[in-house]
Amino acid sequence: MGRYVIRRVLQMIPVFIGTTMLIFLMVFALGDPVQARCGDRACDPATAAQIRHDLYLDHPLWQQYLHYMGQIFRGDFGVAWNGQPVTELMATAFPVTLRLTVVAILFEIVIGITLGVLTGLRRGRPVDTAALLGTLVVISVPTFVTGYVLQYLLGVKWNVIAPSVSSQARIDELIVPGLVLALTSLAYVTRLSRTSIVENARADYVRTATAKGLPRRRVIVRHLLRNSLIPVVTFIGTDIGALMGGAIVTERIFNIHGVGYQLYQGILRLDSATVVGFVTILVIVFLVANLLVDLVYAVLDPRIRYA
Repeated sequence: MGRYVIRRVLQMIPVFIGTTMLIFLMVFALGDPVQARCGDRACDPATAAQIRHDLYLDHPLWQQYLHYMGQIFRGDFGVAWNGQPVTELMATAFPVTLRLTVVAILFEIVIGITLGVLTGLRRGRPVDTAALLGTLVVISVPTFVTGYVLQYLLGVKWNVIAPSVSSQARIDELIVPGLVLALTSLAYVTRLSRTSIVENARADYVRTATAKGLPRRRVIVRHLLRNSLIPVVTFIGTDIGALMGGAIVTERIFNIHGVGYQLYQGILRLDSATVVGFVTILVIVFLVANLLVDLVYAVLDPRIRYA
């Protein structure tokens, strides 16, 4: 196991370098960050030259990337368009989005897996058909439609929640936004859990455990559910990074100043330091989540052994 972890960590290094390099090139292809900082008015040559020097833009692109990576390893992610260090934006944005992501993941685990197990054990019955139709509808409806509808009904018409989340972004305020963020993934978790349960219910080890006279609850929990959760854990693990980076729509609807909000502002203002810095952290989160998912495999399935 130890050698496997070391090998996986070493494999993460080229992935991290390649991903950050790609993002770095894509961001600088969006437009001129100097002109974005000057606004609608054209910068005078002296000011433009000073900005390019401060942002290290007067060097070749490969040198800019190496300079940026050197700053990252020193904990310096640069300065945003408003003069605020990007690390300060991260310190305020990431805790908010992390709480939102935790709420969304809890919805996926509790509701998604529960519905998947129930429908998988009752294949072909009305509850199974209703769940399949419901998840299909949820997948088909865009997130911004669901978000605005729930915001209007619960926040404006029925006054159950506040239409916008406060600056503190408390957990109770993030329940509805977390549900909106999790709905599509929740539907996929339900369908994936159901399919995995149906497939494993016909496996030999389940029939053997039943033939031995084990209680049905123990067969389901100790044998069927444990093996069926492997693809679900894979999806949820990879979905963590996707939820944190893909919360732009949800955070815009509910006025949540998290990672999605900062990324939107950075893209809108061609703020390369903010966009690349936030995406770099999201890449690290994604890689670490995938590593943890691989390690959880050994817990769920004792047949899996890493050399």
